[in-house]
Amino acid sequence: MHEIVIEEKILARNDEIAARNRKALSDKGVYAINIVSAPGAGKTSLIERMAAELKALGIGFAVVEGDLEGDFDSKRIERLGIPALQITTGRACHLDAHQVSHALPWVFAQPGIELLVIENVGNMVCPAEYDLGEDMKVMVMSAAEGDDKPLKYPAIFSASEALIINKSDLVPHTDFDIKKARDNALKVNPYLKIFETSCRTGAGVAEWARFLAGAVRHAK
Repeated sequence: MHEIVIEEKILARNDEIAARNRKALSDKGVYAINIVSAPGAGKTSLIERMAAELKALGIGFAVVEGDLEGDFDSKRIERLGIPALQITTGRACHLDAHQVSHALPWVFAQPGIELLVIENVGNMVCPAEYDLGEDMKVMVMSAAEGDDKPLKYPAIFSASEALIINKSDLVPHTDFDIKKARDNALKVNPYLKIFETSCRTGAGVAEWARFLAGAVRHAK
């Protein structure tokens, strides 16, 4: 029971900071998404692929990268000319609102930014509970995973507003059933907006980018 009380206090404090983050972002006219997934689902590749699409739609964005160690992903993003800030979490398996709050002055200093993309640490459990102050949580799962993932990790799917089923080009080479994955996800969260993408071929990325651009503009 003592451990539960401690956890509740930590989450309550995180929610307070997340609310402040959300207000600060809103006041600056910046829409934020929090991309979550298991390791290797293709979060960084998705950001790389959608960069050109968002640019064509006139959406300026910056990226905050969360990783246990290293700055490999943020360097990949920077090579595309997109501002990227690395947060190294060490042993922590998720970002929290306090860490993001320290990144916001950097975000607001970037010119022409309407969208903040937060790439969370690859983890299917903890990010479900930690609000960062985002407007939309985006879950990425891939065809390299099981189509029963939504049933095994319902909390993260329930907490998300959008689901991207990535690596769709691998489907013919696996036992992954996209229809079953979609059905399982909607059983857990019937309000999910679902997109199918391949970062290798680019399929579906434009549709996702248009949806995201619409959300950014609708929030203004």
